[in-house]
Amino acid sequence: EVQLVESGGGLVQAGGSLRLSCAASGFTFDDYAIGWFRQAPGKEREGVSCISSSDGSTYYADSVKGRFTISSDNAKNTVYLQMNSLKPEDTAVYYCAADPLVGTVVAALCYYGMDYWGKGTLVTVSS
Repeated sequence: EVQLVESGGGLVQAGGSLRLSCAASGFTFDDYAIGWFRQAPGKEREGVSCISSSDGSTYYADSVKGRFTISSDNAKNTVYLQMNSLKPEDTAVYYCAADPLVGTVVAALCYYGMDYWGKGTLVTVSS
């Protein structure tokens, strides 16, 4: 059974930093793309950043480029999202997701969504 467990959310002031973690289990980590998505109240879900566990290729939404960094520790089956220079508009529930990276690219999965989802962690950025 695929399981994705997010941690690291919380309340932070604008300009601050948080690191989210996604612990994955139940699948061959190296064959998957893992991504972070977010959804703010009243807004559509957005693909924030995604990474291929096999070759390390990454995708970032324009809204977070230069501020967020995604990384993967394959030995720990864990993906991290380092979020710096946080803004109030980054406030959302952040979800970790996973999908087999077969016949597609990371950017496409980050745009269209993935098959497996965690329960989410809330990030609140105060102004």
